[in-house]
Amino acid sequence: MHATVESQRTALLHPRWPLIAAIILLFCSLLLFWPGIAEYDTIVQYQQLARGRYDDWHPPAMARLWAALSFAGHGTAPLFALQMTGIWLGLGLLAQALGGRKAAALLAIGATPFLLGWLAIVVKDSQLVGALALATGLIGRYRLRDRPLPAPALIVAILCLAYATLVRANAAFSTVPLAMLLIPHPRNGLARFAAMIAAIPLILLLSQPVNHGLLGARDSGVRRTQPIYDLAAIAVRTRDPSIGIGPAAIDALAAHHCVKPLFWDPLGDAPACQSAVRPWDKAPVGALYVQWAKAIIAHPLAYGAHRIAHLNSTGRWLVPLHWPLAAPPAGAEPNDLGFPAPSPIAADWQRLAGWLTDMPLGWPVFWVAAALWGLHAGRTRPAGSQRDLATALFLSALFQEASFALLSISSDLRYHLWSMLAAALGWAILWPPPAALRHRRIAACIIALMLLSGMMARFALPAPPGRYADLMS
Repeated sequence: MHATVESQRTALLHPRWPLIAAIILLFCSLLLFWPGIAEYDTIVQYQQLARGRYDDWHPPAMARLWAALSFAGHGTAPLFALQMTGIWLGLGLLAQALGGRKAAALLAIGATPFLLGWLAIVVKDSQLVGALALATGLIGRYRLRDRPLPAPALIVAILCLAYATLVRANAAFSTVPLAMLLIPHPRNGLARFAAMIAAIPLILLLSQPVNHGLLGARDSGVRRTQPIYDLAAIAVRTRDPSIGIGPAAIDALAAHHCVKPLFWDPLGDAPACQSAVRPWDKAPVGALYVQWAKAIIAHPLAYGAHRIAHLNSTGRWLVPLHWPLAAPPAGAEPNDLGFPAPSPIAADWQRLAGWLTDMPLGWPVFWVAAALWGLHAGRTRPAGSQRDLATALFLSALFQEASFALLSISSDLRYHLWSMLAAALGWAILWPPPAALRHRRIAACIIALMLLSGMMARFALPAPPGRYADLMS
């Protein structure tokens, strides 16, 4: 009798319908986008599999996993199924642990058109979102019930976090706050914060020997892109030849518009720009980073102005309407590998997703404000598993977004997908906000001004070019 009552109580607290609904949504997503959409990076990554030679421009961990799953089918299908399963299973487990309206909200977040549209693309950012969503769901399923993770769930969560850390160069900023939920740690918030700060650079350093030694990836020169991007910007702003290139090269960078807040691409693809930065491109990596640090110290204002301009671009705040690199591709990259184009229905979904990226919910800067507000809101909640999980998600989002202030060379929206999702999940867990926070007019006014200024910029600033070739010139 007691066992029956207990099982009924468990069913009421943790209903099965969210997990069942998530599985249904998983199958719908697979049917809509099967076998996944290939964009440019997808093609390049798959060519490495075909040749059996890997480099670190694209994550070798993803390529190795793709090769290991080749028995499951040709092309994009294995990784597409994996990332879709990760997101929906993770959201389903988390929704089941929360129950009620929060469960419905979590599933609705997963079905957001531009999030689901990007998860249809087989690319490293979608892999990261799938892995972290599954890790969050597993952790939340047990932490929200105040139960320790059993060994199988713990192993899967650790594998997901490790894979996510390796699949993006700056992913450690996202994964470390979540990993802190897996290990015993003091309730002291300052001690936890200090541990996270110490762990992130250590993991970033360890990722290099893992990529090159354990995963066998050759050095592609990708580590040079960040310092070259910043050095070129400082050179154009200051005209200082002491930072490594002569006056003629600096003039060429300016004349050919090689430095853009939007992205690094002209420096790597335009011949005139490539020629101008060749001394940096040929320099040893260590010497290049020393030169980078010296230039920042010598010209902090020029460096700061450049990074702020790029941060605004990648955060999509004061930018024109239809700012590039946001919409998920509606078609497959032309290829001779047999990767098909999406169905007409999937293409229509992608066009809707692209239209929605111009709305405030598609601005990473909006989710930064939401995560900051959520972090403050969580402080007023009693200590407990919900507050801990929401705080970890907000910190994961904010640490990731903060990393773009220093480590970012492009404004692709897909780089921010996890940050946006983590902030939304954190609020779904905390909702409704504490009564003390419901009438904070100052915060509401700040967010309203941010949104208003962003919308005004979209209609006041000149429209950007629509073609990639025009963006380069």
